[in-house]
Amino acid sequence: MWGGVGILLLLLSVVVSVSMGAAQLPLSDVWGILWHQLPFVGHWVTVDWPESSEQIIWMVRLPRVILAILVGACLSLAGAGFQGVLRNPLADPYTLGVASGAAVGAAFLILFSIQIVWLGIWTIPIVAFFTGLLSLFIVLRLARIHGKFQLETLILSGVVVQAFLGSMVSFMVSLSDQAVNEIVFWLMGSLSMRGWTFAMVLLPYLAVGIVVLLSYGRTLNLFALGERQAEHLGVHVARTRLIVLIVSTLITAAAVSIAGTIGFVGLVVPHLVRLMVGPDYRILLPTTVIFGGIYVLWADTLARTLLSPTDIPLGVITAFLGAPFFAYLLRKNKRMMRA
Repeated sequence: MWGGVGILLLLLSVVVSVSMGAAQLPLSDVWGILWHQLPFVGHWVTVDWPESSEQIIWMVRLPRVILAILVGACLSLAGAGFQGVLRNPLADPYTLGVASGAAVGAAFLILFSIQIVWLGIWTIPIVAFFTGLLSLFIVLRLARIHGKFQLETLILSGVVVQAFLGSMVSFMVSLSDQAVNEIVFWLMGSLSMRGWTFAMVLLPYLAVGIVVLLSYGRTLNLFALGERQAEHLGVHVARTRLIVLIVSTLITAAAVSIAGTIGFVGLVVPHLVRLMVGPDYRILLPTTVIFGGIYVLWADTLARTLLSPTDIPLGVITAFLGAPFFAYLLRKNKRMMRA
């Protein structure tokens, strides 16, 4: 049920978001332009709007809306994957330092204008993946005590690694006056000046993440019972953990390399969805993808319309919404541990 509700809400959100912006366009024109682009039915629509309106909708607003949905879906799905395989409600790409690790690789390439010829536009996402994976490995090594992960140690390790990697990015910013504005604005998260090309780059990563993580839905349900119990039920714990962590890191790095560091999406959305649909990961994961897209879409809509025509960094909006929620979860887990 929630999946159908989510899809309808997503479609409505797309239409409303595309209708909002610095240029005031009649709602009838927006609907007409969108219908005109649909196959089989577009030729029935009478074109009575200026060409500039179609350019604004089709080349500026709609690519940004689609990219916001893809970024939100990636970060939310990654957060659900991290929380499931680590059995940690506070785990997400931001608190585990993965987003900061990916940011280091991306910022390095931006600073020195490096692009591998045979990778082209895929250079930044792939390099960000490896640096994000390296930061995740460091966090897990720091958090392991006698072969087990402790809740407080895992989050503390993520905070430490995130702070260190953040200082590395700040150092790179200080090295160049030419790239400083681009890197700083990118670090705060932004989808401005992103066209269809970026959405096409991100889409394959999300598709891989959805296919792989959905195939582990039942396994993640068994993980909730504990690793020992899951192993007794036939789960290959080490292999499952490795695959889920790598895929979650991959889609995080892809999103970060395109949209910058956007915090708390992977923390907030899976928890809200879990309250709606329950803990079954076979339902939780696809629903998280839908509502993650809705969450970032509305956050980006607020970012570009609140102080229009000035864009507020997207990471500022998500942090403003997500930080209090993180504090609430932290307080809730402390109470549960005392009990």
